[in-house]
Amino acid sequence: MIIKEERNFDICIVGAGMVGLSLAYQLCKRNITKKIIIIEKEIDIGLHTSGRNSGVLHSGIYYKPNSLKAKVCVSGAKRLKEWIEERKLPINKCGKLIIPNKEELDSQLDVLLKRGLANGAKVEILKESDIRKIQPEVNCITGRGIWSPNTCVVDPIKVLKTIEEELKVFGVQVIKNISDFDFKKNTSSISLSNGEKINYATLINCSGLHADEIAKKFDAGKDYILLPFKGMYWELKRTCRINIKTNVYPVPDLNVPFLGVHFTPNAKSEYVYIGPTATPAWGRENYEGFNNIDFKLSLNNLKIMSNQYLQNRGGFRKYVHEQAFLSNPFNLINAAKELVPQITLNNIQKSKKVGIRAQLFNIEKKELINDFIYEKKENSIHILNAISPAFTSSFSLADYIIDNVMNT
Repeated sequence: MIIKEERNFDICIVGAGMVGLSLAYQLCKRNITKKIIIIEKEIDIGLHTSGRNSGVLHSGIYYKPNSLKAKVCVSGAKRLKEWIEERKLPINKCGKLIIPNKEELDSQLDVLLKRGLANGAKVEILKESDIRKIQPEVNCITGRGIWSPNTCVVDPIKVLKTIEEELKVFGVQVIKNISDFDFKKNTSSISLSNGEKINYATLINCSGLHADEIAKKFDAGKDYILLPFKGMYWELKRTCRINIKTNVYPVPDLNVPFLGVHFTPNAKSEYVYIGPTATPAWGRENYEGFNNIDFKLSLNNLKIMSNQYLQNRGGFRKYVHEQAFLSNPFNLINAAKELVPQITLNNIQKSKKVGIRAQLFNIEKKELINDFIYEKKENSIHILNAISPAFTSSFSLADYIIDNVMNT
C-alpha cells in the first residue's frame, strides 16, 4: 500500500459495532483518552451483528455465576437502559416470560431462578394465573414460568448512531469503508486501504464476525475458529389478532448457547418478531441465499459439526434435532406453537431481519464457547466471542476490559 498520510493515536479500535463504540465511549467518559480512532470496513455502522440483533436488553438470567457474562450483564443492562432513557430513544419496557415447552423442563426454571438471583437480576417464579394476566395466549403446560420485569427492547441502530454522534463530539475519529489493512508483527502501526498509516499504543480488535481472523494476524486466538450461525426471523402479520405484549421465551438448553425460537415485540411495539433460527451459515456474512458463501470455511465447519453430532459433545445432537432446521417455516411454526398454540403459518410472514452469530469453537477442547473471550498480546487486545448478551453488556464489558485487561 502507498502511504499518503500518517497519524498517531493512543487507541485504535477495529470494528464500529456496539462493543467497539462502547470501549471508545467509556475511555472518553472516564477521561482516560480521547485520542482514539475506530476503523470500520463498511460504508456505515450497524450493517452486521450489532445492528441486526433483536434489540433485547437481557436481564442476566441464563449465565453461570462468576462467568464474565454474569459479571457484566445486569449492570450493563441497567446502565444502557438509563443512557437510552436520558436520550429519549425508543424503549419497550415489556418484560419477559420464560415458559417450559416440555414437562421435563419445568425443573430448569429453578436452575434459571437461582442463576438469575445470584447474578443480581430481578426475577420470580409465577403461577399460571399470574402468567395469564401478563400474556393470556401462552401455553403454560406446567403451570409455572419465570417473569423478568426488567427485560426491555430497544432500537439497536438508533443506539449505535447516537453513540457514534457523541463520540464525534469527544473528537474520536471514525473512518469507514476500510476494506483491508496491512500489519507487520512487532510494530504498533497498521497501513489502511485508504492510504493512511495509523500508529497506536494499543489496538483493540472488536471486529465481531472477523475477530478470529484479525486476531491470528497478531498471533492471538490460535485455539479458536468461528462457526457462523444464521438467525432468521419471521414476524406476526399486522392482521393477526394474537396480541403479544411481552417477550416470550422457551426454557433453553443450557448446554448450547442458543435460546430457541421466541417472541419479541420491537422497541415501538410495531412488530412482533418470531425467531431467531440458529442454523449453520455458509459464510461469515451469508445473510441471504447463496450470497457471500465461503466454501473453505463451510467445509471445515461441516466437518466440526458432524463430529460434534456423532460424539454428542455438549448436547450438540439435541441442538441439531431441535434447532438446526428451523429455517424451514413448518419446523419454525411448530416450535412457535409450543409457546403460543393458536399461531399458524397464515399469521406470520418472513422478516427482513437476518443476523449471523459469531460463535467461537475451541479447536483443542472441541466445544462451543459460551462466555465472552478475550486475549491480550503485547500491544493489542482481541475480543473474540462478543455474542449475546454483548450488546446488553457493552458499557460494563468495556469497563471490565479497560480495568482488567488494558491496565494489567
